[in-house]
Amino acid sequence: MLSVEAIAPEADEAIDIGAFRTFLRQLRKNRVGVLGAVLVGLVFASAMFAPLIVTHDPIRIMVGPRLTAPSLDFLLGTDQLGRDTFSRVIMGGRIPLLVAFASISSALAVGVVLGLIAGFGPRWLDNFLLLVFDTIRSFPGIIFALAIIALLGPSLASIIFVIAITSVPIYARVVRTQAQALLSSEYIAAERSMGAGTTRILFVHVLPNVIGPLLILVSMDVPAVIAWEAGLSFLGMGVRPPTPDWGVILNDGYSYIGQTPWLVIGGGIPIVLATLGFTFLGEALRDILDPKLRKDL
Repeated sequence: MLSVEAIAPEADEAIDIGAFRTFLRQLRKNRVGVLGAVLVGLVFASAMFAPLIVTHDPIRIMVGPRLTAPSLDFLLGTDQLGRDTFSRVIMGGRIPLLVAFASISSALAVGVVLGLIAGFGPRWLDNFLLLVFDTIRSFPGIIFALAIIALLGPSLASIIFVIAITSVPIYARVVRTQAQALLSSEYIAAERSMGAGTTRILFVHVLPNVIGPLLILVSMDVPAVIAWEAGLSFLGMGVRPPTPDWGVILNDGYSYIGQTPWLVIGGGIPIVLATLGFTFLGEALRDILDPKLRKDL
């Protein structure tokens, strides 16, 4: 006869598979969400398989074709140094996604820890952390970024650090609010009366309840981070030429907008598509994961 301990893991696995299938069914019913997932998939696929997609070396300078219009040889034309714009756009998608992944994952990890400390810690520690969060968020984002990058120097590490620092308070406040709401609930009090420790309450009850709101926030923050990275690179505070990057391509296109519009178009279209994709996907996740907006199947 099977024991309860032997059956429990199988039951948990079945619940996880069933929940994932339910999520996919709800996502398929949301046309905007499907469109967002497709756009996000295209952005990630183009970045992952960029070396297989590019038609030319993105940093190779060619003497002849400069600022040319799109053709069969150069799908988005060439820039002022004769480099293939299409190849630079494809390869340039790797940096924004790298910055978004590194900065948001770092901010999420730190924010979850600080949010749990604020939610479960003593009152004085909660007030101190809230003061720190409010202080960080009180600075205008772009001014804070320019000040930090001016001190540390323009680089990818500086951009990741700035975005992560400014994003930590957002995630920490969400976790703190959810943790405090759960602490005052009756079933948590029942768990504690039955001898459940803080670790079990955190990993079994608190964290699963904050994953949904955090996923929604992350999907909404990714396009903002991409825009931040492109904007700082456009201002010369991000990656340095000749590294291909969407912001650098936009900067070159702005300088030569009178001769050709294809640099601006090539650098702007991927930013727009990435923003729309993650925004649509975030809206779909909100509709699916938010119990107040969730529709019965």
